[in-house]
Amino acid sequence: MSDQSPTVFLVDDDPSVLRALTRLLALEGFNPRPYASAQSFLEEHDPDLPGCIILDVAMPGVSGLELQSSLCASQAGGQPIIFISGQSDIPISVSAMKGGASDFLTKPVDDTVLLSAVRIAVDRSKDMLRSRRERASIKDRFAKLSAREKEVFSGVVAGMLNKQIADKLGIAEKTVKVHRGRTMRKMAARSLAELVLAADRIGLAGGH
Repeated sequence: MSDQSPTVFLVDDDPSVLRALTRLLALEGFNPRPYASAQSFLEEHDPDLPGCIILDVAMPGVSGLELQSSLCASQAGGQPIIFISGQSDIPISVSAMKGGASDFLTKPVDDTVLLSAVRIAVDRSKDMLRSRRERASIKDRFAKLSAREKEVFSGVVAGMLNKQIADKLGIAEKTVKVHRGRTMRKMAARSLAELVLAADRIGLAGGH
């Protein structure tokens, strides 16, 4: 199995389900990791691996929905969740999808349907992880700005003119221009639009 194969975390308290899904996914080139409980999954979960989670709804201890909520709260939701359930329960499926689940399937799950759902979820995971890395990079660049550069940054992305920023900060307009240029370089922004987009990606659009 290639180390680059997408990881599919399997969480189900039914050993026969885990064995069948592990075998199926391995044959299709995925890297399956089976867990018999939410607790054992959380002990080894790596949220930075591209892949997805196949999660049983009803399990002893921590349920599937509770695990989904925990992952979202800890911002460890880089892998989309595919729920599988022994019964078609509309309220539970609605709750799961509202929580961001990629799909909700009823057991016994057709292999073709499951594999299609997994491939869709893996593609989504790659996009999510790429976006997370980009945000982390932007946050790192922003953290390296000086206090004054951060003040100028906030003014610029809020749509203020250099003169307005200068008046607000009590400094010369030419000094604002210098800080603005340094800020653009440090943030790797080639235009005002890119700077505003960067601010939006890390929740600073509008100035803070």
